[in-house]
Amino acid sequence: MARPAWQRALGVQRVAFVLLFLSTLLIVIPAVAIIGTITVRGMGAVSWEFLTTMPTKGMRAGGIFPAIVGTLELVSLTVVFALPIGIATAIYLTEYATDNWLTRLVRLAIVNLSGVPSVVYGLFGLGLFVMFLGFGTSLLAGALTLAIMILPVIITASEEALRSVPKSFREISLSLGASHWQTVRHAVLPFAIPGIMTGTILGIGRAAGETAPILFTVAAFYLPRLPDSIFDQAMALPYHLYVISTQIPNIPASQRYGTAFVLLVLVLSLNLAAVILRARFRRRRQW
Repeated sequence: MARPAWQRALGVQRVAFVLLFLSTLLIVIPAVAIIGTITVRGMGAVSWEFLTTMPTKGMRAGGIFPAIVGTLELVSLTVVFALPIGIATAIYLTEYATDNWLTRLVRLAIVNLSGVPSVVYGLFGLGLFVMFLGFGTSLLAGALTLAIMILPVIITASEEALRSVPKSFREISLSLGASHWQTVRHAVLPFAIPGIMTGTILGIGRAAGETAPILFTVAAFYLPRLPDSIFDQAMALPYHLYVISTQIPNIPASQRYGTAFVLLVLVLSLNLAAVILRARFRRRRQW
């Protein structure tokens, strides 16, 4: 006797639930294992001296203070350059540009740029900012390169956030006599900020953890001092971790894991700060 349709549907639902649960475990378990290994093996190497002193003896001793400061400066400059341009581009494409072949081509190019390998951005930054514009290997060149790399993420997320704002908000604002820009500024953009912050969070995470782009544009192999200006080289945690893991023999494993742990905490802290800021904007602007 055939089972009722509702029983068959329930069986399919249970199978789908099990498959989805197993898929989630395949993602979560390796991530937890990696984070747990880095935390357990890296926390022992982290101390106040490790975090606040300069490297010595060719990075075999001392701390990673210049790499921490260089990473924070690099990420901050990257956000300063990328965020205004990304938001402005998203506003133009969503609120002003007409839907024609040119705008569709631009959107396709933005999507394709998000899949370009980071080493390609590094070579582009080397050719344009370091050599052609003469910025040299500097914080400015590295930040501009990383800004170009994370722009597609910010633009795409900002476009989706702007589109999610109901059209009625625009219609009411325009009916009250507001200009197009006043409508975007006061009736659309404030409600899209949480979604824009999501793209910014993703961009910050990628910018803080990349090695290839800064390898060509900003990172110094060994620089036991802080940069004096944006035209100076700087140490950065991703490149520092790569160097001590591959280029310096006989370095204690605890120092490698300690550096990886600090980088992990730094990225998570930046993301957490952005998430808290996004939550605040979301509570203030609800519809």
